[in-house]
Amino acid sequence: MTSPDYDWLYTRTRSGRARGPQAARTLLDALGAPDRRFGSVRVVGTNGKGSTCAMLEAGLLACGVRVGRFTSPHLQHYEERVRINGYNLKPERTAAFIEWARVHAPDAAFFDLTLALACQAFAESGVELAVMEAGVGGRSDATQTLPDVRAVALTNVDLDHTTVLGETVAEIAADKAGAARSGVPLLTTATGEALQTIQKVAAETGAPLLTFQSHPELFALPYPPAMQGKHQHINASLAAATLRTLGYASGLDAALGAIHPGRLERFEVQDRVVLVDGAHNPHATRALAASLSRVDAMLFGNLARKDTHATLAPLLPLSSTRLFTAPGELATPPDELVARYGGLSYADPYEALAQAIRRTPPGGTLLVTGSLYLAGLARTVILDEMTGEATA
Repeated sequence: MTSPDYDWLYTRTRSGRARGPQAARTLLDALGAPDRRFGSVRVVGTNGKGSTCAMLEAGLLACGVRVGRFTSPHLQHYEERVRINGYNLKPERTAAFIEWARVHAPDAAFFDLTLALACQAFAESGVELAVMEAGVGGRSDATQTLPDVRAVALTNVDLDHTTVLGETVAEIAADKAGAARSGVPLLTTATGEALQTIQKVAAETGAPLLTFQSHPELFALPYPPAMQGKHQHINASLAAATLRTLGYASGLDAALGAIHPGRLERFEVQDRVVLVDGAHNPHATRALAASLSRVDAMLFGNLARKDTHATLAPLLPLSSTRLFTAPGELATPPDELVARYGGLSYADPYEALAQAIRRTPPGGTLLVTGSLYLAGLARTVILDEMTGEATA
């Protein structure tokens, strides 16, 4: 089996090029427009997209639909981004696509390439309906090029990607709501100023807008979802409303039973509880903090392009035992975080995780958060250790 050249793929940056769906459209057309061979549900929003996608996938599968799922980023393996009928894409399929892309699309951006791979794989596999997570925004995102959209699910809107989408909640909401299409249901659990903007865009677009306020029966849950955290109830209500709107209400039980890695995921390690969560912006960490009363220790690391102080602030009251690390070359330097917030600094995330577990008392709880990259690293280490224990 030929191993995929992931290094080549990961270096396909936008390099300052304009965002938008046109480049993705050109790439898809070069592949014969595979995205025209299946319908899609677009999932947009600031946070909760991945969890909502996981619930939608599970619900649709339970209804016997042949389902594709496109999400980002991945936690451990690139192929988590492209799933067909509940299974990750095979690496050899990725390898074949990269070989094609190196010749026919050497200048295409990473996200556009991954979207094209997903669409081609979905078409080849006879996918009927694909759950498609937007990368950044709605109107300005590559997934805007998808032609047969059956519903748009907009989770929430908060300040994130401000250099791309706008500096205010209203500006960001306008871009995300730009995913709306005439006659296509637009469902959202957004509130406040964001909802007001979404209502305006929906009216201008001619998209039927469905909210908890307007259609409470669509968003009602018979019981809580399996995924932990108060915010997951909101994500579940959006998934439930989308399934019901599309005629797949019978998949609700499966949707509520879905899990998604790195979202308040619980592990038992060396007589400690380790909670792994990929919260990486202020809206997400506020939701995370609201779901926890306290923890015995916290390991935090984030990317420097994020608003570090606003992201970290909701988490600080959870524990006075704080460890900071760098989940990649673009991370906020952990020494800077220690200087401002106290605690311990470990540049190596593997050492940081080992120290964090060691400094959590037996029977206690450690929270690992701040970045999906850190969450993925922690999962890899923990699962490898658990597998080693199981086979020892």
